[in-house]
Amino acid sequence: MPLWTIYHTPNVFSDKEKSDLANSITDVYVTVGLPRFYVVTVFKQIEPDDLYVGGERAGTAVRIVVDHIARTLPDKAARERSALRLGGVLRPYLERPGLHWEFHVDETSEELWMINGLVPPPMNSEAEREWARTNQSSPYAAPA
Repeated sequence: MPLWTIYHTPNVFSDKEKSDLANSITDVYVTVGLPRFYVVTVFKQIEPDDLYVGGERAGTAVRIVVDHIARTLPDKAARERSALRLGGVLRPYLERPGLHWEFHVDETSEELWMINGLVPPPMNSEAEREWARTNQSSPYAAPA
């Protein structure tokens, strides 16, 4: 459900840092009850000649696009809390001299999402808790 696409110039992340960051991101969502397998993190290396900030070659940079699919935050205060929390997760991996980094979050309607050919169960439902417990999708009886 959350899709994180992390665009970065070369040598920003080691393989271990990628793994650790992907797990830190996933943990944010698991703490609010989502199954781990809902969270997808994609690292896309971009050559410095192909990344510009303000019309200038970025040098060393990270740009993150987060798609929240099926869940939306209810108000401005919740969005601000979420941005601060996500920034806090990123900071240990990205706050270093000479690195430009930023992120934004988009929210998409739940009607436009399927996983493994299934419409995911409703939020906080018993079926969703089962998916989280087993860490896999499975057919379920949709509520009438």
